[in-house]
Amino acid sequence: MPERAETEERVRRAFRGQGKSCEELGSPFMARLCQLAAERLDGESAVGARVIGWKGNPRPEADSVPLRLFGALHALVLLDRDQTLIASYPPNITDDETLWAACEGAFRKHADFILERLTSAPQTNEVRRSGALLAGFLTVARAFGKPLVLSEIGASAGLNLHWDRYGYELSGSQWGDMGSGVIISPVWSGAVSPGGSVDIVGRAGCDINPLDPVSEEDRLRLLSHIWADQPDRLERTRNALAIAAAKGNLVERADAVDWLKQRLSHPFPGAVHVVYHSVAWQYLPESAQQEGVELINAAGAAATADAPLAWLQMEADGLRPGAALTLQTWPGGKRHLVGRADFHGRWIDWIGLPK
Repeated sequence: MPERAETEERVRRAFRGQGKSCEELGSPFMARLCQLAAERLDGESAVGARVIGWKGNPRPEADSVPLRLFGALHALVLLDRDQTLIASYPPNITDDETLWAACEGAFRKHADFILERLTSAPQTNEVRRSGALLAGFLTVARAFGKPLVLSEIGASAGLNLHWDRYGYELSGSQWGDMGSGVIISPVWSGAVSPGGSVDIVGRAGCDINPLDPVSEEDRLRLLSHIWADQPDRLERTRNALAIAAAKGNLVERADAVDWLKQRLSHPFPGAVHVVYHSVAWQYLPESAQQEGVELINAAGAAATADAPLAWLQMEADGLRPGAALTLQTWPGGKRHLVGRADFHGRWIDWIGLPK
């Protein structure tokens, strides 16, 4: 097969694969868009030519080309710039011919805007992941009886740095601020969710390309990558952005390894330092992942009863369903699988620490 045809087929496979993921994650509209692109996208427009001839890996775990393209179209809808496209987007219902014609029209009318958006990797800051992280944080607080210092890797706009400012409904109980405008209520199974109070005495995050919750452009970029047929996610994220904007930007533009070196360079006496991340570690180069593990293990070896360390992760582990929730704590360094969670936080299967 000629190289050009191979490239085109890789792109079409990427759209089909992304469509399957969108279907599993509750977005039939995005699944439909991806399938239409896989079948009909051509090189007749500048946008189509750029996508179909993508220089790089178009797959979801790499350049994520389908999400780049449809994030750009959703941005046009949110900006109220294309009435034909808006009329074809949720909550409106159209047939495939009308929907794809609207997409192709946008490719031509807004080529410069879309081509610029294609240069940036998609960013999501899924607030519902805080439901899974909360269970881990409460487990740490209960185990050590100390306040927490938070360090989030891949924090994006920092929405999951403010998890204690949201309200939660977990296995029949409530936790947090139920008047916050951000209510997280995953389907819960397994062990009873941990409870109790938590005191946070410090919080910071890093991201290679952080988004500022105060910036109108950055808010648009984040919201455009939320799928258009999931209005609850859009509303929850808007409200979380408002909370983050009111508290000030906590996310530093930094390489994860460089930032970890700085954050782990000194202990926090009287508190538990919790390093955490959700669906972020996989995007670090393999060498950076290895160096990060070594840094955290070295800091763990130096941890004391007065200044313990915890590493909380919500990451893909190659198993299904969902992502693994793991917790490792020092002194001691014991690592436990404490649960599994849907990648968008829709459900949590909690295990907790062994008795």
